[in-house]
Order: sequence, then structure tokens, then C-alpha cells
Amino acid sequence: MTGIVVVTILVVVGGFTLIARRLLDLRFGVVRTLLAGALVFVIGGPLTKAFVGMVDPADAGVTPMWFLILAVVCTLLGGMVFLVIAEALVPPGSFPGPLELVRGLRSRTVRSRRYLQITRILVRHGLGPYLRGRDPDLGAASSRARLARSLREALDDGGVTFVKLGQILSTRGDLLPVEFIEELRLLQDRVASAPWAEIEPVLTAELGRPVAETFADFEREPLAAASIAQVYRARLKTGEEVVVKVQRPGIAAVVEQDLDIVARLARTLERRTRWGRAFGVGDLSRGFAEALREEFDFRIETANMAAVASASAGEPVRVPVPYPELSGRRVLVMERLDGTPFGSSVPDGVDRRELARTLLDTLLRQIMLHGVFHADPHPGNIMLLADGRMALLDFGSVGRLDGSLRGALQRLLGAMDRGDPLGVSDALLEVVPRPDEIDERELERELGRFMARHLVTGAAPDMQMFGRLFRIVSAHGLSVPPEVAAVFRALATIEGTLARLAPGFDIVAEARAFAVRHLEEQGGPERVRQAVEQEALSLLPMLRRLPRRIERIAGAAEHGRFSLNVRLFADERDRRHVTGLLHQVLLTVLAATTGIMAVLLLGADNGPSVTPDVGLYQLIGYNLLVISAILALRVLVVIFRQDR
Repeated sequence: MTGIVVVTILVVVGGFTLIARRLLDLRFGVVRTLLAGALVFVIGGPLTKAFVGMVDPADAGVTPMWFLILAVVCTLLGGMVFLVIAEALVPPGSFPGPLELVRGLRSRTVRSRRYLQITRILVRHGLGPYLRGRDPDLGAASSRARLARSLREALDDGGVTFVKLGQILSTRGDLLPVEFIEELRLLQDRVASAPWAEIEPVLTAELGRPVAETFADFEREPLAAASIAQVYRARLKTGEEVVVKVQRPGIAAVVEQDLDIVARLARTLERRTRWGRAFGVGDLSRGFAEALREEFDFRIETANMAAVASASAGEPVRVPVPYPELSGRRVLVMERLDGTPFGSSVPDGVDRRELARTLLDTLLRQIMLHGVFHADPHPGNIMLLADGRMALLDFGSVGRLDGSLRGALQRLLGAMDRGDPLGVSDALLEVVPRPDEIDERELERELGRFMARHLVTGAAPDMQMFGRLFRIVSAHGLSVPPEVAAVFRALATIEGTLARLAPGFDIVAEARAFAVRHLEEQGGPERVRQAVEQEALSLLPMLRRLPRRIERIAGAAEHGRFSLNVRLFADERDRRHVTGLLHQVLLTVLAATTGIMAVLLLGADNGPSVTPDVGLYQLIGYNLLVISAILALRVLVVIFRQDR
């Protein structure tokens, strides 16, 4: 008996699922479909009994069949109404499904524990009120300094992900006051090295064989240990001396968990606080997560090394040669260079100013001419080789600029050097995404005041002026693209490196000298001749066809045959969109029409009787009313799905 009941329930639920999907033209989740099917099973019996009970038992004609069909359709309608209400009140994805709930229970528990830990850290450092919506007090310099110190200490306690976040924020002078920038620059990766017993399995898994089969010699003590990876010295079977960068075990899972928390905090702050919306913390968190995930894939760093080496060909700066066949997602094998990192010391007798000039010139060429540049040139990532040359290290952060963006940046810096506010404004609107509405005249005035303050004769320009320029950009609703932010991040980092290498080195004056040399190279007779030849070659095919096309157009106009052929809805997406709109309009009209007809028939007094209490017009009206409700439900459920 129980088996028959179970089979009956499954048949009813399965039949309802097929019919509901067909009538509503949408798929629904398993849980809500089962609940709707259970509702159909529960109300089906009483409704059928009520409708069939209206018929005289002695009537053996088709009348009982009509009432039975009406009962079944009303039962299905009840289940469909449940589905549409559930779609409106509890959209798909609002709650995880049973399988997702079981699978994610452990991860959610771990995440919640970490979330509470991060929240306690923020509260302990006095940042709790800002999570609840209070705006930061940025009026007085002392308040800014105190808040910046609390933020830096909280990020430092948060671990590797939050330290990295603080380091990225320290380069965003367009968003944060100078007190925050200076404080966040103090964040450093301070971690103890992982033991060889934990590193060896990672290395073996990435190589696909034991370490001894790949390397003739491998030193177990790391040369350096950072939060993401450790670096070891080794020698290949073929005799080459190499450096092996190995990702710390388990760090990726920890960072992914923290990135999820950062994203949740960003969404909460953007939703609840004005300052979160003003800073665009949601976009910041997404950009940070993308950059950090790239840093965890050493295959990207391998490709970055090859790109920078190609862009720096002929420059007096070395880039280590990677070994792609031995590298992978968590291991990077590269050439070992013999030298001294700038982070340690610079030997006596070295011309520091010449080194600084060479380093700046190389970076500016990478940015302005080649479009591929090292985005994090701090002293630890620059090495002075034994032969007197320099080498760049650690290519986890590399910036890329396309030709149009490089041209716009060149025009921007050139206009700033000339003191041309109109040229700066025009070039700036080429560099940043242009909003729909902007007061260009006011922007030009502010840029003029900015240049009058920082770029006049006798003023002492410094790299902090770019932070003030960024604040002007933000005040006018302009957003700095990540590629451009990476440029100024690299310039701000190289300023600190050069100040440490050669105190008193004037980076702005040297950049101006580079611009003069570059313009002379670009403006020489040979370069002008080449540019003219390239433009002429690209225009020649069009010029060749132009006379025939003009003659054809003129002939058509002379004989009255000139016309325009416009194909409406040539794009399949346009046709699909218009078809969907017409479909919904047609369903709405049909639902309204059948509903009106049903109401009129239900109100009609005359007509043949089907039963003592129900006439034929009323029976037809009930059926039309059900059809109208089904059509209306189909329109509503589509609207609820499209609104999300």
C-alpha cells in the first residue's frame, strides 16, 4: 500500500513538473518544484471532490468529465501560483540548495570563524564604528594620522592578504590622503620560512618527479622567504645555476578564503556607508582579488618575464631568463644572477646618480615606448650585478599599456610640461573613462590652478603632485583605470628607490629630460619620413577607390537613383529582444481578453443549465478564467526573472 502511495505521489509531482515547465516556459529548482508538487497532491483530492460533487451522480454524460478537467486545471493552477509567488519572494539563489548546503557547511563554518576573527581585529584597533556606517574623520591632520595608523595595524594583524591589500592601497594617491599613503607604505611581509619538509612535496608535485632527478644540487635553506613564496638556490643537471621560487604550501586556500571575506566586507561597506560608495570599495576589492590571484599563478609571472625581457631588449638592464619547461603554477625556475640587491647595499665606488638615471630611463622607456613595464620596482626587486649592470627581479606585478593609452599619457605629460591646461584636460579625458556628464570648463580651471602651483618656474615638483592630480580627477567623478594607476604606482615606487640609491636625485627633472630626448627621437627627419610613408601606404588603397565611388554616387544622384539602404534589426540580439517584448505584450493582451470574457460569462444569467447550480456560460467562464490566470502567471514569472 505504501508503495502505491509513493508511486502516486511521484507520478503527480512528475506530471505537474512537466506541465508547469511547459506552461510557464521556465525551469525551477528541485526544492520549490517538490513543494509545489506536494501542494498539488494535497489540494488535488479536496478540489476534485468539491467539483465532481456539484454533478448529479445519476448523470452519466460528459458533464462530470468537464468538472473533473476543471478540478485538475485548478489544482495545477494552485501549484503554479505557488511557484510564481516563490519566484517573487524567494528568487533562485537566495538560499543554497540542499546539496550546496551540505557541501558548503564546512567552508562556511571556517569562513565565519575567520570573518569573526577579522571583525575582532578591526574592532580592537578602533575601526568598528566605520563598519557600522560612520564616516571617517578626515578633517584634521591628527585625525587622519591616527586613523591611518589604526588601519595599518589592523591590516598588519590580518595576515598576508590584508598586508597585500594595504600595500596596494599605499599606491592609490587618487583615493587616500597622504597620511594614509605614508602609513600603509610601512607594511612589509614579515614571515618565518616554511621548513623543507613542507616545501618538497609542492616542488615534487609541480615537477612531476623527485627533486634529485631534475637538479644536480638543491640547497635546502631558502635565500629569501616572503608571504607567498620562498626562493632557493639550485643547479641543473646540465650545469646551469638557477633560482627556484616555490609557493608556500596551503597559502592559496588561505588567501582565497580571505579574498571572499574582503569581497563581503566591500559589499557591506558599499551598501551601508557613504564613504564606501564614494571610494568605490567594491571595484577596489575586485581589482585587488584579480591582481593577487595572478600573483599566485607563476605561469603568469613566467610570461611576464618574457614580455618585459622582449620590451627591454637593448636596454642596459638584465631580466633573468626563465625555464618554462620546469616551471608551473606553483614553481618558477629562472636564471641565477650574481649581484647585490639594492635592498641590502650598494658597493662603494659606484656612480649612484648614473645608476639612478639608467634605472629611471629604463622604466620610462618600458612605460612610454614599449607598453610593458615592471610595476613594483622597489629596492628588493632590483639587483646590481657584478659587471656593473642592473637586473630586475620578481615579475608578479607587471603593467601593460596599449598604443592609444601610451599616446594619451605622452600628450598628458607633454601638456603638463608646457603648462597647457586645455591640453592636459583633453589628454586626461582620453586617459580616463569619460562620464556622461562632466563640467569640462571647471576641470580645466582646476588643472590650471594645479599647474600654476606645482609646475611654475621656481616650484619644486615632486611625485606627490600626482596624488593631488588624482584627487582632482576623483572630485570630477572620473575613475582612474587600473593600467594608469599601475603607471603612477610604479613611478611612486621608483621615486623611493631612487631616493635611497641617490639622495637628492630629481626624478621630475630627469623625466623631463627623457621626454625631450624622446621627442627629439620621434621628431627627427627620418622618423617623420617613416611615419608619413606608413600613413600614405595605409591610405593608398582607399584613395585608389575613392574617385570611382564619388563618380558612382554623383551618377546615382544625377539620375534620381540615390538612396539609402538601412537594415532594421540586422542583429540577431535585436530581433530576439523585440520578439520577447512582443511575446509578453501578446500574452498580456490574451490574459486580459480572456479574463474580461470570463467575467462577462460568469455574470450572464441566461443560457442552458449544466447542473442545477451551474450554467453552460458559467462553466465556460470558469475555464476562461483559469486560462487567463495561467497566461498572467507566465507573464509575471518572466518579469520576476528579468528584474534580477
